[in-house]
Amino acid sequence: MAKREAFLQAVCRDKAPDFLNFIQRHKDSTDPFDLVELLQELPEKQKEQLWEKLARLLTDTLQGFPMEKWSRGLDEDSGDEMEAEVPPALMETMSIIDGVTLVATASIAVVQEDVIYDGLLECAHVLNIVVGALPSSEAMVKISIQRFCESWWEKGLPGRENLGKTAFLMLLERNLLLRSSVADMKRLWNLHAVLLTFDFESEASEEVKDLLLQCFLSVQHIKREEGRRFLISLFSWNVNFIKMIHGTIKNQIQFFPKFIMEHVGEMYFRAWKKATGPFLEEIETGCLQDYMHHGVHLHRSSPVHAKVRQILSYFHNQKLRQGVDEMLFRLYQPILWRALKARNSEVRANAALLFTEAFPIQDPSFNNEAMDSAIQKQFEVLFSLLEDPQPLVRSTGILGVCRITSKYWEMIPPAILTDFLKKMVIDLAADVSCADVRCAVFKCMTLVVDNKLSHPLLEQLLPLLKNSLHDNSEKVRVAVVELLLKIKAVRAAKFWKVCTMEHLLARLETDSHSVARRLVNLLFNSFFPVNQSEEVWCERCVALIQMNPTAARRFYQYAHEHTAPTNIAKLMLMIRRCLNACIQQAGKEEQDETESSNKENSSILDDVLSITDTATMASLLEVIVILWRSIRRSLELNEEALQYTTSKFASILPEYFRVFKEERCTVPLMLIASFMPAAAVPTFSCGVLSKLRNLEKGAVESQYGTLIDCLCRWGQAGHVVEVVTDWLTDALPQKKSRADSERRVRILETAEAKPELALDYVEYMLTCTMNREFLLSVHQKKLVQLLKALGALKVVFYAYISSSEMGPCQIDKETAMRAYSLHGRLSIHLQHKYLDDRSYLQVLEKSAAWVAEKILPFLVVPSEDTVSDQQLTTTKQVVEDRLTVLRDVVMVGLADADFKGQALHFCIAVLHAEKGYMCVPSLLSLLKEVAEDCLAQSARSQSEELSVLLSVVANVFQKILEAAARRLQKQREEGLQLCHSIHMVLGEFLNVIQDWQSADASVAPAVFSTIVAALVVELSHVLRKVSSVEELEPPESVNDLPPLSSALLTVILRSPGLIRSLMREINESVESEAIDGVTGLTAVLYILAVVIQTAKSDQSHFKDTAICIQRQLHKYYGVTAEDSRNIERTIYESSVKIVKEILLV
Repeated sequence: MAKREAFLQAVCRDKAPDFLNFIQRHKDSTDPFDLVELLQELPEKQKEQLWEKLARLLTDTLQGFPMEKWSRGLDEDSGDEMEAEVPPALMETMSIIDGVTLVATASIAVVQEDVIYDGLLECAHVLNIVVGALPSSEAMVKISIQRFCESWWEKGLPGRENLGKTAFLMLLERNLLLRSSVADMKRLWNLHAVLLTFDFESEASEEVKDLLLQCFLSVQHIKREEGRRFLISLFSWNVNFIKMIHGTIKNQIQFFPKFIMEHVGEMYFRAWKKATGPFLEEIETGCLQDYMHHGVHLHRSSPVHAKVRQILSYFHNQKLRQGVDEMLFRLYQPILWRALKARNSEVRANAALLFTEAFPIQDPSFNNEAMDSAIQKQFEVLFSLLEDPQPLVRSTGILGVCRITSKYWEMIPPAILTDFLKKMVIDLAADVSCADVRCAVFKCMTLVVDNKLSHPLLEQLLPLLKNSLHDNSEKVRVAVVELLLKIKAVRAAKFWKVCTMEHLLARLETDSHSVARRLVNLLFNSFFPVNQSEEVWCERCVALIQMNPTAARRFYQYAHEHTAPTNIAKLMLMIRRCLNACIQQAGKEEQDETESSNKENSSILDDVLSITDTATMASLLEVIVILWRSIRRSLELNEEALQYTTSKFASILPEYFRVFKEERCTVPLMLIASFMPAAAVPTFSCGVLSKLRNLEKGAVESQYGTLIDCLCRWGQAGHVVEVVTDWLTDALPQKKSRADSERRVRILETAEAKPELALDYVEYMLTCTMNREFLLSVHQKKLVQLLKALGALKVVFYAYISSSEMGPCQIDKETAMRAYSLHGRLSIHLQHKYLDDRSYLQVLEKSAAWVAEKILPFLVVPSEDTVSDQQLTTTKQVVEDRLTVLRDVVMVGLADADFKGQALHFCIAVLHAEKGYMCVPSLLSLLKEVAEDCLAQSARSQSEELSVLLSVVANVFQKILEAAARRLQKQREEGLQLCHSIHMVLGEFLNVIQDWQSADASVAPAVFSTIVAALVVELSHVLRKVSSVEELEPPESVNDLPPLSSALLTVILRSPGLIRSLMREINESVESEAIDGVTGLTAVLYILAVVIQTAKSDQSHFKDTAICIQRQLHKYYGVTAEDSRNIERTIYESSVKIVKEILLV
């Protein structure tokens, strides 16, 4: 009793601290004071008294600190309301408002009809006004008032409309501004009836419309059931609002994730199910029929097309629901049937997709006869789709027919089913006009296979498809194998009856990676039945080898993807046992023995295999190599398994080498040996190096490759390097000296140097990734010696080029040039390995300097006094080789600024040579890499050094164009060949300049100003040579331009970005009057005319250039006073005509 009295007395302005203390005690979960219990215990009169005092407290508080002062009080301290220090008066006011709200909210639950609650009603009215003026820092107070308004609405008390609107708007804003929780969405749904209190037509409702439409843009609302329930309810507010909802969703569709579209379709469907009268009509005609129209007429490439189809597919999937069939029939009637006969093939294809998804399109009210007639017409439409002249429509028809037959197999007449499948299997699977159609047959046939009722018919028809396994299109072959995998999975038929094993293995033997992997998956259980014994595995392996040895090798390349490494190892050991048994059987036959003495090596294959069958023996050894290679990493991780496998093969390998002496057997045996440590096969490993050394000149890779692999894997790559270095050193030309002429006793070296073979060894080691790593791990001193030996052979081709004498030599110029090329490659790899040591870059710089000094002087026109044609060809090859090496250094990111500077210096030296233009393609390729590297570094951090390099790049490019222009003037045929040869690399260079133009502001303008100058100069030269009016024909295409201009514009017109850069430079040149004279301006107009004919982009900037040229041409108007036969006047008049044509475009 005392507690109630104390609380009632505290509800006044004078005892505000006591009131706030009670509120705090209520919020404290550890305090026994509870407002709800207190209100329930209060008599009716005391409740009325409490509510009156509550209203008075609220009014007095607001009078003491009016709402006008709230924001002013914050502004006095800080401009940022959220960071301001709250004044004490404001803090107390907010606390009292919060407390009053709390008490008022608790009071709603105890309000009864016979109780007078005018005071509470007054509190509600005041709080509804106050909430809009609360500072943003008082978020908790706002939430309290919002909860009060919600409770008032739910209780249905007087004035609920205004309070409900307040709660609805606040909750709506909260859902949109903050990350919506499920609880907030549920509360919003509970207030959805408030929406009916808003007048849709009034301006006051505009805010709520905007907020509601924003909800349809929120993925959070759409993907949650609570949010969708609320959004669906909005379709019933006003018919015009449905139009606004539909427009909002349509505008947002392209930004929605794919998974959301299923929920969007669900919203439309549920809204349609609930709607009646004008609302239903608007959803059907304004929304669904609109989507149907777009589903038919949108381009397939549109990002919206697939999402529109998803919405419609939701309705198609609900065909079993009442009313859906009738609605689809009615709405599709004016759209679909016309679209299926449209002239546009894409429209027909889109319509076919919708038609087959919605099949059958029928009105349930039809009688049986009308229904059968409608279905028959739709079958005829399906047949027409399969016979459509456009491949896209046929492919879509195949997909639709397969969907329909799979879904409605038992309802479609057998004759029609047979006709459908025969049409696809016999005709469309062999459609020679389009691979996509053939591919569609096999991809979509998997849908039919899913229906078990189709299996008997398919078992008869599918064998007709066996030749499609050899289709010339890879994607068709992939689809065929995927179909066979499906047939195998569902046990529709025996896949080897559809495509015979002979055909499958033939494709496995020769086909691409993607097809081969699927074929192995298909055949795996047949040739590697993991559930059976290891002997069966070996039997199947032998059978596969005897059927197709090459296919067997490919099969076991991918076998590790389908089983555990343990099974692979077991098969290897089982093959070993089989081979051992064959060897023992051969020995027993020689000794005339009849009983086995070694049970471990006995095999049921003893009567099938023989060591005299070299092909099978070699194939089994190759399979062991393939299997071991596939699980090598797994074996390395399991030391015990590795040791066991190694010991088993090491113990028998010498015997294998003794028995299997044919080359095809020795190669896999050496590879097996290479998988094991050298100590495990001492007999073999000791002789590998000598075998390598004793190979004859002209040995092929199959003879030395395996030996090098063995030595590299055993860590003996250094021995190979020593052999190679010795051979190359011994092959150097011998210098004559006085000591040679003196008589002395010498021991003659009998070992023959084999430089060509040495280079084969080096190239093989550099080319193979794994061997290259072993090579580069050799001691640096040995590698340097090898590098010097390779570089020293340059004297051979220099002597040939310069026609100078040299001592006796065992090497020709081609071998010397090859050695010099390998010298460059090895230098690059060494620089990559020793990044902190610049010495190898210096080697390459000195090499380029040597070529510039010694070789470039011979890059001249052949004559009796200079060089022969053969010497010139050799010179060109040497120069191009150095350019290629320099390019590779830059391309892999090893070049520093000094190296790039030396490379550009070498480029300039080449261009200064008399026949340097012959190397322009290689030179331009190097220039492209230097430009790209410098621009990439400039994008990260600009420097003066990089700017200088880029200016040199632009300068070299200018010299290249000058060289091409000179060659066209002197030797037109050579010039034309040069222009043709630089097409590709010129495009790459210009694209680099274009793509990185933001990294440096100077290089792109310099390059494109050079291009503009080259174009204008060449075209002006052609115009000056015009002697009659008939010769003055404006170009209609790139082919009508002079050679250099044609080559440049052909490259530029392939890229919209390059066109923009060219036009930007032309504009600047014309506006700055850098191009003057009638012929110069006419040349620019010729360029514009050709570009406009080709470019499909915005042509407004062309008109700006044309207007500028028109102003410049006015300066030369006086030429019109000349004689009409004057060429300059004719050129002027032609220019004016071209300008007018451009401006009228």
